[in-house]
Amino acid sequence: MNHSTSSPTLSRFILLLMTTAIAATAANLYYNQPILPLIAHEFNLSDSQIGGVPSLTQFGYAFALLFISPLGDSVPRRRLIGILSCLLVAACVVAVITPSFPLLLLAVFLIGVSANITQQLIPFAASMVTPAQKGATLGTLMMGLTLGILLSRTLSGFVGEHFGWRSVFIMSALLAATFGILLRAFLPKNQPQTSLSYGALLKSTLALFVQHKSLRIYTLAGACWFAAFNVLWATLALYVSDAPFHYNAQQAGLFGVIALAGVIGAKSSGKWVNALGSRKLVMMVLILAAIGFALTGVFIGNLWALIIGIILIDFAIFSAQVANQVRVFSIDPSAQSRINGIYMLGYYLGGAVGSVAGVKAFALYQWPGVVAVSIAFIVTSVVINAFAKK
Repeated sequence: MNHSTSSPTLSRFILLLMTTAIAATAANLYYNQPILPLIAHEFNLSDSQIGGVPSLTQFGYAFALLFISPLGDSVPRRRLIGILSCLLVAACVVAVITPSFPLLLLAVFLIGVSANITQQLIPFAASMVTPAQKGATLGTLMMGLTLGILLSRTLSGFVGEHFGWRSVFIMSALLAATFGILLRAFLPKNQPQTSLSYGALLKSTLALFVQHKSLRIYTLAGACWFAAFNVLWATLALYVSDAPFHYNAQQAGLFGVIALAGVIGAKSSGKWVNALGSRKLVMMVLILAAIGFALTGVFIGNLWALIIGIILIDFAIFSAQVANQVRVFSIDPSAQSRINGIYMLGYYLGGAVGSVAGVKAFALYQWPGVVAVSIAFIVTSVVINAFAKK
């Protein structure tokens, strides 16, 4: 369909609402990380067992990317976002009242599924702007995503330390309900891009991945650097809760504030990608990420090395993500939800693998193992990105 006839205009207010909603929703994928020690203590879990909480959250998100994201091309996105908002509230309530760890795992999986709201909003916004505006628009949206990811840990750490880990999910339910109402009230209606049946929609999603070599390259490269990112953040609270730091959940969450450099990367990279090109920009920032991981490994137990390393890593990862999504959305404008869904599926599967690998590496080799696994993922991403044409 023609862009001008099928897509509403993206106003400043709607962009702001989408950005803040993305921040609030994406936070649900990371709220549990600073409070892992608190959950492990209540249910008497080992480090390997507690790793199931962040990994199942990511797997839930990946599940939704494959089975729910494509619906954005055939179902009005405002309606779909409303349904997901209700599911998110319900899943958070289950997490609050759960008497057992298995039920908590189910709840965090459903939280991951319903957080697909973010991946409905991003292609929705991209469909409402011209190609020349995509970089700046995605930079703004990714700024919201970055804020949600990073501040989620600080907020969760504070609430968990002072009011208990279940209070974190109460907070999440209230935010989900608030933004669900606001998005329902103010999001414009859109005309779906296709009338394909659900089965045909899923089949075409996989066909797009097979058809476009560039999509495969972008997806695999992004999956590897996001795996490295999650290796770090899935184990950071465990690392700093032990000697020589001995930080509590609130103090561990404060590392999210330090990592706000990622916001600068997300916002500014939308402009850099036009000047440098996605391929070159991705290469440059991945080198920064590798340096950041190396610093934390060379100077183990050094707070300043950890701080500088986190700043470099977050700045690099979010800059790479904006550059990658600009080229992903340029592949086929008529199938943005499906292409974004398959791309983000690979991205968050990488995140889930990174979470599992990180916790396992920490359990076996402590922080040196975490650093080694992270750098291995970054190097793999660099090699894959070398095959990209732009």
